[in-house]
Amino acid sequence: MATVPLHEEIEPLKDMVPIGEVNAEVLPELRESRLGELPELSDAVERTDHVVDEANGVVVRVHRAVGQEGAVPCVYSIHGGGYILGSYEMDDAKFDRWCQEYGIVGVSVEYRLSPETAYPGPLEDCYAGLKWTYDNAEEIGIDRDKIGITGVSAGGGLCAALALLARDRGEVPLQFQLLDCPMVDDRQITPSSQLDDLLIWHKNSNTFGWQCYLGDLYGTDDVPYTAAPARAEDLSGLPEAYVCVGGADGFRDEDIDYAMRLYGAGVPTELHVYPGAPHGVALFAHLEVAQRYSADQEDWLRRQLERIS
Repeated sequence: MATVPLHEEIEPLKDMVPIGEVNAEVLPELRESRLGELPELSDAVERTDHVVDEANGVVVRVHRAVGQEGAVPCVYSIHGGGYILGSYEMDDAKFDRWCQEYGIVGVSVEYRLSPETAYPGPLEDCYAGLKWTYDNAEEIGIDRDKIGITGVSAGGGLCAALALLARDRGEVPLQFQLLDCPMVDDRQITPSSQLDDLLIWHKNSNTFGWQCYLGDLYGTDDVPYTAAPARAEDLSGLPEAYVCVGGADGFRDEDIDYAMRLYGAGVPTELHVYPGAPHGVALFAHLEVAQRYSADQEDWLRRQLERIS
């Protein structure tokens, strides 16, 4: 049985983690529960929804601090959930704080979930939202030359794929990509992907998520690199990157490898690995390791915003 030690702060709490293995049987219930209640938001940030693709029901939510004027940088965010769960509402609390603290406009996208919509649908939804954001920059008060993207877990995988797609299409220039424990490799061939005692996101859940997202492509050699970015042979020409992952996360090895390959391709890349931290460590927000995980991300974000200002 392949195992890895948990961080000393998290070990006593592991039995309290509410999410076990995700499969077709429990997926409807998990979606209904929305993975917990959403936090209360302040009145200091206004939120407006915009339909960017009526045919496919793609919506973006624009977050802007009340009273903010002028064109400011934009952070475009893609929620997590293994390609099968989640909603753009999961980004509300983050932007409630980031818009005020960093003077940005936040945009979060409601992409279609799998298995109902397999690749490339969800990625094209994310691209449609990004292109709309770029095309409507003046209307929503952003500087179209100061757009960065971010995502967590499957959202991190979509974020990495979106950076590749934007590079290839050449329509939307991106300034940075913040990849939080990104889900980038469908092959599950790394040692960490085979760990048996993973919290939050079990290896069988990972298999199920990829099967849903890739559909008939799953298990073949025909998976495109914009579906699973770890398969990309050419990572040059991508925006500056930040990659973070826990040492007790099944994505650990694929994320470390992706970060090192980005760096080797000439992409300025910062990599952070947190010993003993599981997938979704931010859920343990009261613990020092989770606070450090988030603080390091925000420090990099702050430096990126200063760089492009």
